[in-house]
Amino acid sequence: MKILGPFVFLLLLGGLWCQNNRNAKATGKSTKKSSGSQQGDAGQSASAADVTSGSSAESRQEGGAGTRGAGQQTDDMRLHYLTNTQVTCNDGTAAGFYLKEFRGSRRWLLFLEGGWCCYSRETCDYRYQNIPRLMSSSGWPETKRGSGILSSQAEENPHWHNANIVFIPYCSSDVWSAEYNFMGSLIIREVIKDLIPKGIKQAKVVMLSGSSAGGTGVLLNIERVASQLQQLGAEAQVRGLVDSGWFLESKQQRSPNCPETVSCSPEDAIKIGLRLWNGVVPDRCRQLFKRGEEWKCFFGHRLYSTLTSPVFIVQWLFDEEQLRVENIYIGGQSMSEEQWQYIQNLGLELKNSLRDVTAVFAPSCLSHTLITKSNWTNFQVRGTSLPRALQCWDRSLEAIRNNRTPAKGCPFHLLDTCQWPQCNPTCPALVDKTTQQELTLLQMLVAMGLDLQRLGLDPQGDADSLVSMVRNGG
Repeated sequence: MKILGPFVFLLLLGGLWCQNNRNAKATGKSTKKSSGSQQGDAGQSASAADVTSGSSAESRQEGGAGTRGAGQQTDDMRLHYLTNTQVTCNDGTAAGFYLKEFRGSRRWLLFLEGGWCCYSRETCDYRYQNIPRLMSSSGWPETKRGSGILSSQAEENPHWHNANIVFIPYCSSDVWSAEYNFMGSLIIREVIKDLIPKGIKQAKVVMLSGSSAGGTGVLLNIERVASQLQQLGAEAQVRGLVDSGWFLESKQQRSPNCPETVSCSPEDAIKIGLRLWNGVVPDRCRQLFKRGEEWKCFFGHRLYSTLTSPVFIVQWLFDEEQLRVENIYIGGQSMSEEQWQYIQNLGLELKNSLRDVTAVFAPSCLSHTLITKSNWTNFQVRGTSLPRALQCWDRSLEAIRNNRTPAKGCPFHLLDTCQWPQCNPTCPALVDKTTQQELTLLQMLVAMGLDLQRLGLDPQGDADSLVSMVRNGG
């Protein structure tokens, strides 16, 4: 079925990019109801990785009790519908959030779900018919069990298992259409209001996190969340964790006057969407660009420097969704020499865009999303896992807040030094989508129709060189 072709990038990112909407009124016009159900495990659309040491003393102190028995009722997050019934999902059903409380903890982790984004009647109808849970709450389960950074298991989530975990389902799509409501930013605002009786005003740390579209949503919403909590009298430090939401503009040349279908580049689609959604971008970023260029604030490398809240960026250097913008599908179709050249250049471009980011974890792998996979503790950059890097970042921020010198030897600026995709030995395995077999990078290139000798690649020699690069700090 032909749906959105190269525009799948915006659809996959748009989930929370588009939650940046100031449309406050629910029209209540739609009578559509979804019968689709949602998986009970939270965060399974994301991927993850890393290896770490055990929980820190700091985490145990901030989490109240350091063991699972102290204050923890269940491993599941429970569904709560918003108190404000005027703030709804697309189809007028109640919006809400999932909460797992850890009583006594002053640490809160708010996770923004990613998902597709519709920006026309055609795309919204397709979305409603095929992914109803992203437009309606009628099929949501009563409980969810988190994975990765949303897990309550210390073995799986050593630094945040004893925090209050909030999973915010994405059901707003945030694009104007005659029969739908678009209220994404209001959902975030109302979730925080409903968490006041649960103790969020007493929080010491509030981490706004998200994967893919949700990661971009963190960049767009973190300053608003910090401002809202400050206005409520909270003294928490608001931090951001952006997983696979840092994208570069497309290299493909397309018509700037594209119809609202498959021919739009992500940038042009955002321009169309901003007009339709009556969307807004953070003020400090908007002031950098002239009228009509607000779309640039949807890209992290342009927005990051304008943020005042601390943000940690998690980004695969060869992100699969970035590749799909250029119609490159690893393991799923043939590949041209030009596409292979683009892949080689992508890692360098992403790495350069991340050099001035204070806190970053960027493995040289072909993958997408990380923090909510149950095996997120398996991946490393230069011998450091993501949970360990987050712990180091946490300690550094606490030291700065208390006018202390951050400890040395605890890194949280981690960019892979090797240049090839998959040169990091902890990368997720590549899988041929036709045969479902695991393949090495060079085997995958052959399977996708590339002539290695024509490209100047020696299968045995380059395999050896990859091992050498890994051993020298990949």
